[in-house]
Amino acid sequence: MQDVLGEEAARGLGRLCERPVRDAILSAPPHPGLERIEARFAGNAYDLHRHDTYAIGVTLHGVQTFWYRGERRHSMPGNIIAIHPDEIHDGAAGTDDGLRYRMLYLQPALALESLGRRQDALPFVANPVIADPALYGALAAVLGNLEDHLDELLVDDVVSQLTQGLARHAGQPVRSLDAPAMRQTQLAREYLEEHALRLVRSDELEAVSGLDRYALSRHFRRLYATSPHRFLLMRRLQRARELIMKGESLAGIAMETGFADQSHLNRQFKKAFGVTPGRWAALTGVEL
Repeated sequence: MQDVLGEEAARGLGRLCERPVRDAILSAPPHPGLERIEARFAGNAYDLHRHDTYAIGVTLHGVQTFWYRGERRHSMPGNIIAIHPDEIHDGAAGTDDGLRYRMLYLQPALALESLGRRQDALPFVANPVIADPALYGALAAVLGNLEDHLDELLVDDVVSQLTQGLARHAGQPVRSLDAPAMRQTQLAREYLEEHALRLVRSDELEAVSGLDRYALSRHFRRLYATSPHRFLLMRRLQRARELIMKGESLAGIAMETGFADQSHLNRQFKKAFGVTPGRWAALTGVEL
């Protein structure tokens, strides 16, 4: 049944391979640990930026070009893109014909949970443009229809397929991390999620985790491919996007999400997502 579902969804993605009508970002209903979008662009889409999730998606139309780890990359329709968390990249249409793609943003914590306790580091795929029918089928199952809410069991299966596929392409051996250190680091991440909208001090995390701040920083980056500071920042920016979708004022959003002011929010938002909050609102059809 899963194979049939994957084939049907893949055909659905294939029917989407048409020229973009206008610049836009379309968001799917949220699911814990995942975000799904479709983007349509002509010309340059995103400035250099980075986010703390995997970005795994499929090019549907045009040439998807992006700067990544010192090289200009190109993805054609049917290719898969796999960008590692916290890696700087941009994005653009490689031809005048425009660009259309769908992307899944996968939180590292969910990827690690899927890989199992023996895995202590995220798979790193050196070549971010992949041709892999199995991975394409897994992505198609969750990207084929962005209007639908995702079934939990389907998500479990797809995340398992994606993380195993990433590990396969990374050629990454399974290594063991001391179980207490892993749990201590997880406690710090959970605390940051719970207190994301306020200033969290290093001594708080030391008290919660039982690790000194430098050991915690090493373990956190090893497990989640980013720092505790950036993880907290991205939780604030995620909340800011949710409030933008509700049409709240940017000044009010900046205050609610712990930024110094609207300018501070604008700078950090663009660094993370490649566009300003105002541009994001316009692309998603929200009037501020």
